[in-house]
Amino acid sequence: MALARARHPVLINYLHNDAAAAAVQKQIEALDVPVRLLKFDVRDGAAALAALEGCLHDGLEIGVVVNNAGVIADNPFPTVSRDDWERVTRTTLDGFYNVTQPLVMPMVRRRHGRIINVASVSGVMGNRGQVAYSAAKAGLIGATRSLSMELAKRGITVNAVAPGLIDTDMIAGAPVDELMKHIPMRRLGKTDEVAELIAFLASDAAGYITGQVIGINGGLG
Repeated sequence: MALARARHPVLINYLHNDAAAAAVQKQIEALDVPVRLLKFDVRDGAAALAALEGCLHDGLEIGVVVNNAGVIADNPFPTVSRDDWERVTRTTLDGFYNVTQPLVMPMVRRRHGRIINVASVSGVMGNRGQVAYSAAKAGLIGATRSLSMELAKRGITVNAVAPGLIDTDMIAGAPVDELMKHIPMRRLGKTDEVAELIAFLASDAAGYITGQVIGINGGLG
């Protein structure tokens, strides 16, 4: 929605929730902004490529990519199953590759683009019980920094946003009162605050910012 308010046409990738995706689509249409739903699993390279190539073949110029897919499977490392490890790491890292790689050369040819990867404070600091999640997000940060060096001279910026504790379903069941004791601001972040940072990084005003990991965490870490 933040990108739509900034007048960016929006492609919405989602996996399961048709009703929620349709609701967001309707809100964006109300702003008179073009919008399209793309239902695929970012872990599935063939599905991602088919969906994105379809958009490119239709003449769409995709100039902003926000890699925001992520899942958690928190457990002490000795009890982390291989399935959980692969689900977490593949969603973040394979998802980044599968969505971004097909779109880079069109950006290079236009000599303009914005790639914004949603990492996590866990990928910067680490966290107990989050070895898989921290590894995935730290890997995304490494990819961000390396890709930014490859693409900078082409006018393409690549940055990571590293949220702290944000009021979303991902922290459901967490001991929030206890966790907030470690946050200097003593509150959770809001999704709108993260979205507005991403919208700024997608804007022309952020054209000289690249290869950065920008924390949005209330002073945590």
